[in-house]
Amino acid sequence: MKKLVKSLVSVAGFSLVIMFMFLATHVAGQTLISFGDPVSPDPVALGDASFTEFVAPAVFQAAGPNIASIQSAVTDFRAALGDPVNGNALTELTIGRREINWDGAVPTDVTTPPVNPFNTFLNTRGAQFTTPGVGLSQAPPSGGPQGGLVTLFGNATYATAFRAFSSPRLFTPVGSNTTDAAFFVAGSNGTVRAAVTGFGVIFTDVDQPDGSGPGTKRGNRGSSTLVQFFGADGGLLFSSFAPASPGNGGFSFLGIKFNDPRIASVRIIAGNVAPGPNDDDNNDVVMMDDFIYGEPHKLQ
Repeated sequence: MKKLVKSLVSVAGFSLVIMFMFLATHVAGQTLISFGDPVSPDPVALGDASFTEFVAPAVFQAAGPNIASIQSAVTDFRAALGDPVNGNALTELTIGRREINWDGAVPTDVTTPPVNPFNTFLNTRGAQFTTPGVGLSQAPPSGGPQGGLVTLFGNATYATAFRAFSSPRLFTPVGSNTTDAAFFVAGSNGTVRAAVTGFGVIFTDVDQPDGSGPGTKRGNRGSSTLVQFFGADGGLLFSSFAPASPGNGGFSFLGIKFNDPRIASVRIIAGNVAPGPNDDDNNDVVMMDDFIYGEPHKLQ
């Protein structure tokens, strides 16, 4: 009889131990970490790099009513990317940077018809530009044989709303406010994908750094002008709003630089509306000028 009681007690004790272990490892259908298990959570990825690999880029930005307001930031960014300016060299160079000022050869006041993709600099400087809109165009604010932005968009106010950083032409999408840039090895005519260490863009007439805010139902709740930088896998590496300079014809600059070439593409959202309407309290129409970026290096 005593042996039977001891056996029952032993079975009951063992059952309680099993029940405790089950409860310790399962709550509401979720498995918990047991004591003694190694805790090694996977790193959370940001774009194509984990937090252990990600290094925040250097950010260069400035805004103001005239060219001098942003000149030092642009100069510092150029220096960070490195000299020389590699121009139209049809090969991958180890040092230096590329620049596009949209002014072209004489006559420089021509308004080019919108094209998509914009491949003028695809082979010579390793950059291709596209838009979800009708196309991309180079134009002075006004004047020239085709009338500039004033004629391109049928809006006479554009003659004074915008100014060029490097005169006379600006760059703009037509039928959209979005421009996408992709990088390739110069001289490959778009057949060899590349990445750059940094990319910067000069804007004219960014009025609303945070849109028109939440005060009105019709207001744009997001930023007026945004630049997004992507890695080779399409993952977002970094994004930032362009600083504003309220008033007609102000200048803004935004550029970032990593320590290694990891920017394979860039999306620029210039303004909160596609060019066409008047630039006013509801519509922040923005144009672009110089693009400055690191030498495109072949993706490994």
